[in-house]
Amino acid sequence: MPANTAPQAASWIESRELVVLVQNGPTTFYVDAEGHYAGLEYDLVTRFASENGLKVRFVVEPNYAKLFERLQRNEAHLAVGVHESNGEQGIGFGPAYQSVRPVLVYRNKQTEQAALNAINGGAAISTMPQYVNVLNQLKVKSPSLTWNVVEAGDSEELVEAVAQGKIDYAVIGSQVAELAQKYYPQVAISEKSGAPQQLAWAMQDGDTELQAKLKQFFGEINADKSLAKLLDRYYGHVDRIAPPDSVAFLNKRNSVLPRYEQWFKKAAAETNLDWRLLAALSYQESHWDPNAVSPFGVRGLMMLTTDTAQRMGVDRLNPVQSIQGGARYLAMLRDGLPDDIPEPDRTWLAMAAYNVGLGHLLDARELARRQNKNPDSWADIKTTLPLLRDPKYYNTVRFGYARGGEPVAYVETLRSFYDILVRFEEPAQLAEPRLAANVEVQNPANRVLQINNRVVSAKPAKAKPVMTAAL
Repeated sequence: MPANTAPQAASWIESRELVVLVQNGPTTFYVDAEGHYAGLEYDLVTRFASENGLKVRFVVEPNYAKLFERLQRNEAHLAVGVHESNGEQGIGFGPAYQSVRPVLVYRNKQTEQAALNAINGGAAISTMPQYVNVLNQLKVKSPSLTWNVVEAGDSEELVEAVAQGKIDYAVIGSQVAELAQKYYPQVAISEKSGAPQQLAWAMQDGDTELQAKLKQFFGEINADKSLAKLLDRYYGHVDRIAPPDSVAFLNKRNSVLPRYEQWFKKAAAETNLDWRLLAALSYQESHWDPNAVSPFGVRGLMMLTTDTAQRMGVDRLNPVQSIQGGARYLAMLRDGLPDDIPEPDRTWLAMAAYNVGLGHLLDARELARRQNKNPDSWADIKTTLPLLRDPKYYNTVRFGYARGGEPVAYVETLRSFYDILVRFEEPAQLAEPRLAANVEVQNPANRVLQINNRVVSAKPAKAKPVMTAAL
């Protein structure tokens, strides 16, 4: 399908198919570390479609301005993850579901004030079309402001360009900037940002039935906290590590990780785990120090207790065996959880059990049930684990007191290290994303949708503009 032509979208009421324009990016739509389609917009759209008995055809559109143009030409029913605006003729918006701030990104060798002085003095800013209105408003007070608009691409590419010194300044959304700073700790984010903007789904203004369904849908997922849990899934851990922590991790990735990489991959293959997850776990435990010792008696690269090492049949002071033992133990914890717990929650719950013990995790799940929360949701378990420090709660459960706040911080920090490795290291085996029978993805511009497409040189592959598959 050529990028500059598209057929008219048939009525979604008659065809029962929703055509959705989406942009590729870490906050919207991408292929994740496990080779599955993911992203806040992907999750929201597929849930909305499922609840309304609709099929979904995602169409990846790199150019933000064309999202509205294509809606106006009736080439799609929805454009998702866009900024609510009054300036788009014939376009209506569903309920706002996320607030973002436009922020200035600059290299951290400068002070914030020096960066602000530079742009107010006329230094060029690179930005995306959705932030032009903000810059126009700022230009009233700072007439010297200048900028260039990147029509096609995404905001994370601008962060990368700032980090590499290709451009000096960028104005993008806070949600992308905060995520990308983990991977590019060379950048800083100005706290003096523009006014918050609301994200919503756009559609043709006359489609009142679709607008009504969206109003009902977002009302329901706000009421039952589903939206809050999705936001937590994608953004809940973004502030767990500071830029110096990222720098230290990235340095050790180059200097230390290669010594153990083959063993992480071997253990991952034996346990059906992602080797990058095991590597992140090991860094969180020992900073890849095979001689690490904790005050509580755990030791080695994966910081195993004596009992766990004996149970797994390994010498915990032997780096290779420690990796094998830690991988087997994590796999045992994950596989011991109920089969109906979905990913990635299943993995994060297993990680919490690795840190605090399976018994205390089970107690936290029991507390979640008592509070009418979801015991299968990491977002909910994060709220009940800390209660295990309170006698009002730990005296009512089987395994008693635990430092329940520690596994929460542990898992959220580990997730950040894992995210970094996913950006910088290829998986052991590339997998083509699988789709449900009622979902189709069209990628006419042949964007590389993998989460690590910017920092790993992709191997040459034949482009597949349309990807469809049934589970």
